[in-house]
Amino acid sequence: MSEFAMRVEDYDYELPEELIAQDPLLKRDESRLMVLGKESGEVTHRHFYDVKEYLRPGDCLVINNTKVIPARLYGVKPDTGAAVEVLLLKRHDGDVWETLVKPGKKCKVGAKLSFGDGRLTAEVVDIIEEGNRMIKFSYDGIFEEVLDSLGEMPLPPYITHKLEDKNRYQTVYAKYEGSAAAPTAGLHFTKELLEEIKAMGVDIAEVTLHVGLGTFRPVKVENILEHHMHSEYFQVSKEACDIINAAKKRGGRVISVGTTSTRTLESAAEGKIDGVNTLLTPKAGDTEIFIYPGYEFKVIDGLITNFHLPQSTLIMLVSALAGRKHVLSAYEEAVKERYRFFSFGDAMLIL
Repeated sequence: MSEFAMRVEDYDYELPEELIAQDPLLKRDESRLMVLGKESGEVTHRHFYDVKEYLRPGDCLVINNTKVIPARLYGVKPDTGAAVEVLLLKRHDGDVWETLVKPGKKCKVGAKLSFGDGRLTAEVVDIIEEGNRMIKFSYDGIFEEVLDSLGEMPLPPYITHKLEDKNRYQTVYAKYEGSAAAPTAGLHFTKELLEEIKAMGVDIAEVTLHVGLGTFRPVKVENILEHHMHSEYFQVSKEACDIINAAKKRGGRVISVGTTSTRTLESAAEGKIDGVNTLLTPKAGDTEIFIYPGYEFKVIDGLITNFHLPQSTLIMLVSALAGRKHVLSAYEEAVKERYRFFSFGDAMLIL
């Protein structure tokens, strides 16, 4: 392990604040695309709609079809009138959710909360690791409908502008509700671009990973090996396995759209099929997989991803695929060329 950089400061870079994208572009696929050679470190500057030029018939693109829920709720404590903010992270049993509550200290077990003039009420039933609150909700009707009318899209803290169109923090192929953040690499695709890619003979496989708190959490330890990832629910169907395994067998490349798709695939990897390729098996459950340099990828050959926060687990994952020096050098180039960073920013293709 010693040959790999294991200190969190090894994954730092300078980013001028004005390069943090505050709003999505008018057209999804007109964002810029940096193409990075994972072996050579060579960088090419393109636009996202050019991505199809780098795909070949027989390749397989893997997308995460999770749907972001309007997971941020603003309410009050009826007994004091004090304002509270609740971020839904993960559904447990029925109407019990794991949440992040601000201010947390005032919300002890038994505390009552009210949202939308009482249309949704809640009680804190437990306090778990790192101060997250387990909250039980009460309401009339269908929870998802109540949440849709009262909740807001949980934009990351570095985005300060109001989102005018909720759908722009949602991929065009989002299906299954459950994420507290968007799988942002997928935001660049339009339905038309996906159809063009399919028409080229590229297979598209869908997996699901509900993005949770880990997306918002910085790495707070000096040695990255001590960092604890939060678990996130994932699912890989038999259909997805069949598509991906077939691509592997015929020599096609598996290119994941986003770090969430990557972590899903690597969590479902099992054994070798022919001494060369890794077989994917249908799997569902929670994953805490943490990918950093030294990790040997079992499934993916390439990655489409956004530009990530300094010192984050995501930049570590990208560094595991393309090498830390190549990645930091590419990021330096992106800053120089005024690329847009983070959730609503530009994209990178690593092949």
